[in-house]
Amino acid sequence: MNSKKICGILIAGALLATYGVVAQASPGGFGQDVKQDAKTVGHGVADGARDVGHATRRVAKKVGHGAKEAGVGIGHGAKKAGIAIGHGAKEGWEATKDATKKVFGKGG
Repeated sequence: MNSKKICGILIAGALLATYGVVAQASPGGFGQDVKQDAKTVGHGVADGARDVGHATRRVAKKVGHGAKEAGVGIGHGAKKAGIAIGHGAKEGWEATKDATKKVFGKGG
């Protein structure tokens, strides 16, 4: 579930809760009851939104760390491959140089 759906559910729940309170409110203290209940619902929605934000942060952090570890692994593998290719090329050059010297009788 994404954050838009969660926020929508929280707002819908808050509206339903407020409607239920308004329908059951006593006529004498109606204004104060609605005000207090709306404040309570607002706090609930804010708490829910904060929890969604924290969960999103945790997930993003885990994804970021996983991507970093994958990138480091790929980078290290590429470095090792580059070093191995360099060593192989050097050894190939040395072998070619020695073979050429032997064929043409210069040294070796």
